[in-house]
Amino acid sequence: MRVEALFFDVFGTLVDWRGGVAREAEAILRPLGHDLDGPAFADAWRGEYQPAMEEVRAGRIPFCKLDALHRRNLERILPRFGITGLGEADLRALTLAWHRLDAWADVPPGLERLRRKVLVAPVSNGNISLMVDLARRNGLCWDAILGAEVAGDYKPKPHVYRAACAAFDLDPGDCMMVAAHSDDLAAAATCGLRTVHVARPDEKGPGRGETAPKVSVDVAAKSLLDLADRLGV
Repeated sequence: MRVEALFFDVFGTLVDWRGGVAREAEAILRPLGHDLDGPAFADAWRGEYQPAMEEVRAGRIPFCKLDALHRRNLERILPRFGITGLGEADLRALTLAWHRLDAWADVPPGLERLRRKVLVAPVSNGNISLMVDLARRNGLCWDAILGAEVAGDYKPKPHVYRAACAAFDLDPGDCMMVAAHSDDLAAAATCGLRTVHVARPDEKGPGRGETAPKVSVDVAAKSLLDLADRLGV
């Protein structure tokens, strides 16, 4: 098939948000005397992710960067874990935990191979500075950073996918959305993009991720290395 660009979801598809947030939260809060269940904390924080973005998508609040939503969501969940009275430095350090996530093992070598053949860019709900920090931490080489901040809205709004195609002066049919989440792929497909599902069976904890797509896709891959093989790179 003709493919000129691959667009990537990031949280869960390329990086382990649960493990990273759990690690960072424990490292910051335990020295302050909080006996934290890191994975439960990460799950609670992530649980506020879609509701917060829906406030923007529905027009109830103006568009703002994901860092701002993460900070608001953090302050919402802290009392559930009995945590109060944190200073600004600790709150900021916690918010930036999302900038310090580790990529799945297949991602750096897989992305390097794919980039030999096609343009590659994140199309994430994460803001640009967040994507830059994740790229530098994990050695990810992008041709551009696209997504929510460029489009001024959050996936799965159609404009986010279409704006990514327009940024590369490509028709949607020449682009492929790569994600571990079937709902993301379904939304991209309605905009005319081709779609790739990457299995991340442990994204939300052991056995708590998508092992296969729940919607029709063009390619179902086990990893980015598998995707590179399928695309003949």
